[in-house]
Amino acid sequence: MFKILKNLRGRDVAFLLCGILLVVAQIGLELKMPDYMSTITKLVQTPGSDMGDIMNNGGWMLLCALGSFVATVGAGFFFATVSARLSMNTRKKLFTKIENLGMHEIKKFSTSSLITRSTNDITQVQMFVAMGAQMLVRAPLTAAWAIAKISGKSWQWSTATGIAVVFLLAVMITIMSIVVPRFRIVQRLTDRINGVTRENLTGIRVVRAFNAENYQEKKFDKTNQELTRTQLFNERLLSFLSPTMYFVMNGLTVVIYTIGAYLITAAASGDKLTIFSDMVVFSSYAMHVIMSFLMVAITLMILPRAQVSANRINEVLSTEISIKDGTFDDKTAERGSVEFRNVSFKYPDAEDYLLRDVSFSVKQGETVAFIGSTGSGKSTLINLVPRFYDATEGDVFVDGVNVRDYKQSELMNRIGYVPQKAIMFNGTVTSNVAYGDNGRGKKSDEIIKKAVRVAQAKNFVEKMDKQYDAHIAQGGTNVSGGQKQRLAIARAIAREPEIYIFDDSFSALDYKTDAALRNELKKYASDATILIVAQRIGTIMHADKIVVLDEGKCVGIGTHKELMKNCDVYRQIAFSQLTQEELDV
Repeated sequence: MFKILKNLRGRDVAFLLCGILLVVAQIGLELKMPDYMSTITKLVQTPGSDMGDIMNNGGWMLLCALGSFVATVGAGFFFATVSARLSMNTRKKLFTKIENLGMHEIKKFSTSSLITRSTNDITQVQMFVAMGAQMLVRAPLTAAWAIAKISGKSWQWSTATGIAVVFLLAVMITIMSIVVPRFRIVQRLTDRINGVTRENLTGIRVVRAFNAENYQEKKFDKTNQELTRTQLFNERLLSFLSPTMYFVMNGLTVVIYTIGAYLITAAASGDKLTIFSDMVVFSSYAMHVIMSFLMVAITLMILPRAQVSANRINEVLSTEISIKDGTFDDKTAERGSVEFRNVSFKYPDAEDYLLRDVSFSVKQGETVAFIGSTGSGKSTLINLVPRFYDATEGDVFVDGVNVRDYKQSELMNRIGYVPQKAIMFNGTVTSNVAYGDNGRGKKSDEIIKKAVRVAQAKNFVEKMDKQYDAHIAQGGTNVSGGQKQRLAIARAIAREPEIYIFDDSFSALDYKTDAALRNELKKYASDATILIVAQRIGTIMHADKIVVLDEGKCVGIGTHKELMKNCDVYRQIAFSQLTQEELDV
């Protein structure tokens, strides 16, 4: 929790201190009122007392009550402001950290867990700072101040109060020792609920196509019921705290007055009024002691879950980023060159290498394709260029510079990347195509329209309502798969990069559109380097160079004709898709 509180800024710390001072003032004013009550009790019981003195003390009591009210409102304002700003700063810091995590770290936490940590967990911390922190300051101060006030009044009353406090502590410690570990389970189950819900919404078409609604509901119900059972157990156990507090508080009042009755009966006539006055004051202060423990109990309902949430947030914030930023951000003599030098790669948690000793080079303006069976490492290979992962062994060079030496922003500015799954963001055609600034600021309408035309998306875009200002839903759910791919390709083209990376990005296009797009791209970006991962021979057979992968090894490099003569793996793939006549080009 203290690591989270480090996100407080100068003004927030000042607000927090103001809130604490107001809490202290509130406690002082509340604990001053029993003194006036004691004086009024004595005046009322003393014959010949002046009514003005009674009214004067009553007025001071009212002023204390009013001051306590103002201090309470002020403290609530300051703590609420601090909690909201802390939540905002932590959420921003967490979001920035997640953006900088490598693909391995993101997979380690899972998407649903990162969403929970960015929302639900931060809310738990905010709730604690807004409510629990105030009580955490108030409770010990109230208890200590009240105990100091009543010390020396009567050992009988003090003993009764001490027994009540020990009993309350025993109950709270027992309950908390059982509940706290289960709050960790609650947060993990919340992650799972988010994961199941997200999976269901993402795959809703498949769910409906296979009539799997009942299956999905059962899977959700299982997790939901487990979460509910755990929360019910926690809440039922915590529900004992409040009635226990009130039972002890009311019981202690009865005990104090019972002891007081015996003391008054046994006292001399002159001391009876003093003992009665002390009893009223002691009872009031004892209630403050018990109420302070009630506040502790309420805090303990909030604190354990907030602490678990804070630990989960800190787990992300303290994660060491595997992809370290380099320092190189200058222009290079080379432009558009890519070289793999004895590159081997395995995922951090894997035992076997996915790529082994891969070497090749690409010059500016060349189109290089990668082909191989499913799982041969094609996508993994090209993902090493933008540093989604770093090579386990060997080096990858872009423009003659090791990719590890680049500032990541500079490296990305040289690349136009189109992933296997086309990603669309909520917005318009223009906002999706113009996404990112590539270090060059806002893209002009002319560049956007050219990119859309080259990507063969002009026809369907200009038929949409509002054309380039047409709405695109999150995930591109209101356009087809082929349309999404073309818009994703247009996004890369609009960047005007040195190197284009197409990770099986033509799979949803028909052969005619595929060929037209590649021809237009070659004209538009004739000096750019193009790296293509593809499954279709027809997409890559005209490439300047084709790299053939098989079980993570490079088994052939050359043109289509060269590989048809010299590479068995390539020939097998080619003949499985096209006839001899179609291949003889």
